[in-house]
Amino acid sequence: MAGINSIPGRISARWKMLVTLVVISMSAPVLADSTRARCDIYPAGSDHVSASFACTFSQRQGNVNIDRSDGISHELQPTGEAVGNFRDQHGDTVYRQSGLGDQGLIFRFPVESVYVYWNTAAFEPATPDHPTWPFTTQDYDATTLLRCRAVDDSEFGKCPAGILRMEDKQASIVVQNQTGAQFTINFMTDSVNATNRKVDARLEGDTWIITIDDDEIYEVPLAAIEGG
Repeated sequence: MAGINSIPGRISARWKMLVTLVVISMSAPVLADSTRARCDIYPAGSDHVSASFACTFSQRQGNVNIDRSDGISHELQPTGEAVGNFRDQHGDTVYRQSGLGDQGLIFRFPVESVYVYWNTAAFEPATPDHPTWPFTTQDYDATTLLRCRAVDDSEFGKCPAGILRMEDKQASIVVQNQTGAQFTINFMTDSVNATNRKVDARLEGDTWIITIDDDEIYEVPLAAIEGG
């Protein structure tokens, strides 16, 4: 994280103290009073992401603004004595949580939760020199690099993949293997299968170990399937 003295321009000692308090209390990257972020939207009571948007997060004198690229803005003012309690511009109560560690913040609204992530790599355009090419977030909910290798190989390489997420923590993941061929692995509630291929699947901790046609091995984290 950049130090306080790296903030552009001249700033007062009082502003240095405020920024320091923000860093300590929120674990957010603070280079100014606003930063680009990613906002994942969860309907109230759901653990499935309904949408993901580029957004801008800003804080000044305790007030928080979240401006989403879908045109929705949240203007939050602190309320009461408890840290993390706010009211938005509509008078609704909003709670801030720190369950994302240093990766971001969670804001609980009456009808939805907004997960604010500091990492915006998901919105960077993919080009032929991008690691996950030919998969882009214009066509998929997310892209990733999966650990992959031939059964006879001792070391893993990386295979690009595009993720299409569904309800109930299900997903179809299109993989490009090390020879350039593409195929789809479907992670359903009660089964794992692939298009025109034999699949052996086992869950080890939070990672699926997928063997295709007794020839290729892929490691697929649950986080890739479920999102968030």
